[in-house]
Amino acid sequence: MDLLTIVCKAIDDRLGENISIIDMRNVSPFNDYMVICSAKNVRMALSIVDKIEQDANKYGYDVRAIEGDDTSNWILIDLYTIVAHVFVGTEREVYNLENLWIDQPRLKVNL
Repeated sequence: MDLLTIVCKAIDDRLGENISIIDMRNVSPFNDYMVICSAKNVRMALSIVDKIEQDANKYGYDVRAIEGDDTSNWILIDLYTIVAHVFVGTEREVYNLENLWIDQPRLKVNL
């Protein structure tokens, strides 16, 4: 299974909402895709990140870093070619990453 599908399925399995995938291959030398989602609360966000990490490891992918903790409304998981952002509450609207990268293509993954 490819990493993008693994990440999106993990988010969906843990009830992450409004999954957005931005193709960064033409603008970023560091990652290929940015995946953004929302969680209802911090506990759910931590659960999503934990599931992404577990499933990535299960399929042989490495996690470079996880930023954020049980007090964060924005948790990031860096999987080298994919960076996933999990937002809680209004943080997603505050940082508005989708608008920052509005000119980059969006993708859909069939789960």
